[in-house]
Amino acid sequence: MTALVTALSAHPGGWHDGGWHDAPAWWPVFPIAFGLFWAAVAAAAFVLIRRRIAASAAQADPLARAHATLAERFARGEIDEDEYLSRVSVLRSS
Repeated sequence: MTALVTALSAHPGGWHDGGWHDAPAWWPVFPIAFGLFWAAVAAAAFVLIRRRIAASAAQADPLARAHATLAERFARGEIDEDEYLSRVSVLRSS
């Protein structure tokens, strides 16, 4: 038992005795996954910021809000096509 413990404790392990040629073949997975994770975080931040800017711009423009409301009412069937078109033309003229 003592000889086994001595032999195991004397062995430095796979990373210390041979360098990179003894490294596992799957080691590139970690830096690739790390890079993909941060790319996904950056893309999500970009999309969220872009949506917020677009939403704030739409809220700031009352004409765009009125047009969106008309489009929603037309889509729900509250107004017909003729009424929708006449109201949109009034919005465009003002």
